[in-house]
Amino acid sequence: MIYLSCYRSLVISVSLFALAACLLPTCINAQERSESGFLRNSHTLAARWELGRENDKGLFLITPYRPVYITAGRWSDSPNEQPTSENPAYSLPFRIPYNHFEAKFQFSFKTKVAHRLFGDNGDIWLAFTQQANWQVYNERLSRPFRELNYEPELIINFKTNYKLLGLNGRMLGVIFNHQSNGKSLPLSRSWNRLILQVAFDARNWQVILRPWVRLGDKEDENPAIIDYVGRGEAIVVFNAGKHQLSSIMRHSLNFNNGGKGSVQLSWAFPVVNNLRGLLQISNGYGETLLDYNHRQTTIGVSASLTDW
Repeated sequence: MIYLSCYRSLVISVSLFALAACLLPTCINAQERSESGFLRNSHTLAARWELGRENDKGLFLITPYRPVYITAGRWSDSPNEQPTSENPAYSLPFRIPYNHFEAKFQFSFKTKVAHRLFGDNGDIWLAFTQQANWQVYNERLSRPFRELNYEPELIINFKTNYKLLGLNGRMLGVIFNHQSNGKSLPLSRSWNRLILQVAFDARNWQVILRPWVRLGDKEDENPAIIDYVGRGEAIVVFNAGKHQLSSIMRHSLNFNNGGKGSVQLSWAFPVVNNLRGLLQISNGYGETLLDYNHRQTTIGVSASLTDW
């Protein structure tokens, strides 16, 4: 039985990677033949956010937002077997025997629904990101999806042009962000934020600063979330040929509790044709919404469709 279980896990793992390897390059090749396809990577802020008339692709075209990837092997040093909240009604009273290994994938896209609201400036975007953590190797629990995070956003974006500390100020935006996991009590988690987005570039570098303010909830499922997940994030991206290095750093800015937060480091690299690999390492709090106050270190290797 042990060998059968291991064999099934191996088959699932190989199948997921094979599916990604077969389908993703096909999708990418099809989109690359178009002048403006969803999977066509744009490694500049101007192209990605269509800043200026020369980069305008029109309305209601689906384009990348955050990275899109799928992995059959993501490892955690400390699976969150008993999610808790500062609100007792949202704390699980027992433990769940989760595996250290699970599959993980993320889809993320945006579309522009209005542009040039103020002369040649001012665009409105709708964005959506979904992240899934799947206990695909956990036969004991019938291979459940441990966590699904849904994140719709409304973005008002403006092109800018100024210099600051050697960087070019390219973009300024305001974002209304909702994030939830769609679960019932006691595992339900959600919050709303108003986010300021400021973006810079310089040669192969991009820096995006996103401080936020949490909006009040009638029923607070995660009262101390900003003291763990943070009050803002800095996204730093470096493009080196066909390789991309990126980091996402979040901090609570509350040094009374030791200054909690997280850091995620990623390396996107070419594999074959348009198929890319993604090595991702993270440490800290809030890898998923259910894990907002749970600290862990994770490592995963993914098949990547789009990066920053």
